[in-house]
Formats: sequence, structure tokens, C-alpha cells
Amino acid sequence: MSCNGCRVLRKGCSEECMLRHCLVWIQDNPRAQGYATLFVAKFFGRANLMSFLSSVPTNHRSALFQSLLYEAVGRTINPVSGAVGLLSTGNWHLCQSAVDKVLRGGGAALTESSDHLKEAESEERIESKKQPASNTTTTHHWPSQTTETKLLTLFL
Repeated sequence: MSCNGCRVLRKGCSEECMLRHCLVWIQDNPRAQGYATLFVAKFFGRANLMSFLSSVPTNHRSALFQSLLYEAVGRTINPVSGAVGLLSTGNWHLCQSAVDKVLRGGGAALTESSDHLKEAESEERIESKKQPASNTTTTHHWPSQTTETKLLTLFL
């Protein structure tokens, strides 16, 4: 019997299937496994997904698949920095909620998270244009918009 990943990719499945072991961490329902596989395969390509999975040891494939899912979702929300950028800017909740939407079958619903992020980034750009240029950096932690100023030591 085909695993849920092979079923959505319409490929043959066997007991040594790479995808079967990658999807074990998604225990909610079989459809969630299919949605996750389809999303990652559409983002990276089916051949690249299988190539990525075959390049790591069997015991690391599940972690790699999960990482690829988060990166695909992160790149959908923030095409420049991806999941790491969302984590470093304090917007990890956007990535997590988008992954939850993918697992529920709502891949197209990611645009509202990216629209929310674009609004925050445009507000930051407007605020930075209003402020005079100085020898300081400002870090914004979204959504609370607290500001922390640090002095750069480039020319001191």
C-alpha cells in the first residue's frame, strides 16, 4: 500500500520508501501528510525533494523533510530571508501558523501572512525614512515594535 506522500505524488511506493519515514512526525491525519508532501514537492520540485532525501542518512530524513517544509513556507512568506529571517526578526509565529495552514490543506492561505509581514516591513521603512541618518542601528521586534538602539563602532 502506498504511503500518503507517494499517493499525492502519484509514484510507486515500497517498504523502503523514503517518504514513508519522513512523514512519521505528522501524526494528525493522513491528509496532512499528503498536504505537506505536495507543498514541499511543488516548492522544490519532486526530483529535487527525492534527491535531498536520498543524500542524507535514513535516520535524518524526517528532520530534513520537516526543515524543507518550514523553509518552503518561510520562503513563501519572506522570499529573501526565508524561515531563518522570520526567526531572526521575531516573526516565527507567522511561519508556524503558515505550516499549520499547509497541514490543514490551506496552501493558498499563506498570502495573508506574507501581506501582514509586508505591511510591517513597509511601516519600518517609512519610520526609518522619517528619522535622520545617524551612526546607530535600530532593531524592530514585530508586532510590539519596541526599539533598541546600539552604537556602531565602525569609525570610533
